Amino acid sequence: MQMKNVVGTSLLVGGLLAISSTPALAGGKIVIDDTRWVSFGAGIRTSIASVSDAAPDGSSRASNFNLENMRLYVSGQATKDFKFYFGTDKMWGEYGVLDAIIQYEPGKAFNVWMGRMLTPADRIEMNGPFYGLTWGQYTVPLYPSDNDINNGANGVAGTYGRDEGITAWGGLGKFQYAVGIFDGYSGAENQSDAPLYAARFAYNILDQESNPGYYTSSTYFGKGGDILTLALSVQSQDDGYGTLTQSGSFTGYAIDGLFEKPLAGGAAVTVEAEYKSFDVSTRAATPVFGMFDGDAYFASFAYLLGDTGTAGMIQPYVRYTSNEPTVGASSSLTEVGVNYVISGHKLKLNLNMTNGDANASGAKGDDTTAVTFGMQFQI
Repeated sequence: MQMKNVVGTSLLVGGLLAISSTPALAGGKIVIDDTRWVSFGAGIRTSIASVSDAAPDGSSRASNFNLENMRLYVSGQATKDFKFYFGTDKMWGEYGVLDAIIQYEPGKAFNVWMGRMLTPADRIEMNGPFYGLTWGQYTVPLYPSDNDINNGANGVAGTYGRDEGITAWGGLGKFQYAVGIFDGYSGAENQSDAPLYAARFAYNILDQESNPGYYTSSTYFGKGGDILTLALSVQSQDDGYGTLTQSGSFTGYAIDGLFEKPLAGGAAVTVEAEYKSFDVSTRAATPVFGMFDGDAYFASFAYLLGDTGTAGMIQPYVRYTSNEPTVGASSSLTEVGVNYVISGHKLKLNLNMTNGDANASGAKGDDTTAVTFGMQFQI
């Protein structure tokens, strides 16, 4: 989830106006004085899906309405260099803290965030659900910080790519980095209390991508210039898996790339790809949770049509995913869809069809065909 300029609801704004000292409301921010300000926003992703053989009888199509994300964003600044960010989302059928970050940002080359945040990882994790190219970008195995167990009980390894820790990030010209240390998996198996180490290194070969912090996007709808970025992400944690008497470790890396080329008339070509390799070293028969061990990759291609004379832009795409675990059956998924882009990532509609058995766990799931219509809105 990226932090874009956001506008508060009238209730939130009214409440802060009542408790603050004569702030001025300007440009979506509550400006307290020349240095201090607070801003608000929200994001919603909702969909309806028709899935083959998914009804309780095992043979009928199931129709599922899903509120996939409901996020509230709060950000602010206390001094020129010190800021904060707080966000919520739907979790386990309820709502909880997604992000809570104190941000020290003295300049482009070196910044430090501390709190609950995204662990540096591959592009699809750094996109969050709101800034992906495709509706279903999470069909390859995810890093440990997305493998919550027991709905937040002791031993949690992270939720929605987040974890508690600290990250140093910045950029030197076209080179960008983010390096962090986090709690990681903290169950009984982790007798040494070993932390999770995470890092992402990216190089912008052509124009430099413009994003807040170390976040990313998988398309700029042709508005970001000539993009060609390659990145390497790595995560590692000792004593985080296995059993109390037979603990193990996790090491994983991913290489991801994004190419986007604006064309005449507002058209654009976008290509995104990733290769990922995970190793869970434990002699235990079954890891504490189903962490993927093996290799995976995906590739996506999209073409943004030029001016169509309508309120939005049309962006058809295709994506293919393959997961190949060390033990167990391989899985794959093909997604064919179209984005109707009304206001970038702030307002878009999506219609897609998927066919296959791959999912975010990397394990082989049911082989189904699904048709999904989704709507995304942010302020």
